[in-house]
This record gives sequence, structure tokens and C-alpha cells, in this order.
Amino acid sequence: MDIKVGNILKLKKPHPCGSHEWEVLRIGADFRLKCLGCGHQIMIGRKLVEKNVKEIREKP
Repeated sequence: MDIKVGNILKLKKPHPCGSHEWEVLRIGADFRLKCLGCGHQIMIGRKLVEKNVKEIREKP
């Protein structure tokens, strides 16, 4: 998968705030993602992100 810092990911399951979209802040073995609904940041494993991503788009 070609995911870069600054991309917007649309994931299968929503965050509890209701948003499906996350901004990529850091990549590596783990990803740091920021919820675009509420601003919450999480660290999540690469395999889990790649399994659950529906759409990748560039940040406007």
C-alpha cells in the first residue's frame, strides 16, 4: 500500500465520534493517525491499518 504522511484514510469502522476519516501523521511499523472529527490521535499497527482502509486520498 502506498500511504504517505499527510494522506487522508477512510477506514471501515467509524471512530466513536462518528467520523470515518483519519489523517496520517507518522508512518513506520506503527502509524500515528489523527481523527478528522474530534482531533483524537492514536498509534495503530501497520497490518491493522492496511486491513481496514477503504480509501486513500491526498490532503486538499
